[in-house]
Amino acid sequence: MISVMPARSARDFDVAADLCRRLGQWDAEAVAPHGVSAADVTAIFHPDRSGSDLVAKYNHPDAMMFLARVEDVPAGCVAFEAFDEQASEIEKFFVDRQFRGKGIGRSLMAAAMAELDKGRRRTVLLHTTFYMTNAIAVYEAFGFTRCPRFRQTPEFIRHTDVFMARTLSPH
Repeated sequence: MISVMPARSARDFDVAADLCRRLGQWDAEAVAPHGVSAADVTAIFHPDRSGSDLVAKYNHPDAMMFLARVEDVPAGCVAFEAFDEQASEIEKFFVDRQFRGKGIGRSLMAAAMAELDKGRRRTVLLHTTFYMTNAIAVYEAFGFTRCPRFRQTPEFIRHTDVFMARTLSPH
């Protein structure tokens, strides 16, 4: 059984930090064929963060992190935080390899989008990479479409960038 809950406790955020490390390791391996070093992608997009770092980043009114568990085993995560006054940004979307293809990504995204829909920001942004095809399929299933670049990335990595956005319905 899949459960998706907001990270609340120090233990939850430690579990999230471990999942984020696994996301970084996966990305570092996946980017190699595309001319970007593992060290660069790790330094730019996946700096090592402790559970307490994640508490500071995602445990306040304009941000949240969700954890998915299967039979109490950590299976994935997703987070969002304020991007600016009008938009929030989806971050740290990851499903562990052993749990992929079981609907966990969709469950995580549904939880995040339901929470975002309660907020005042009506645009949701995300930055991903073209080789994260499973993630892109989930984003598209939730109504995200490609959009113009909303942040700068180093020139040597831009060929991998995908920027997406979705507008939420007015309250």
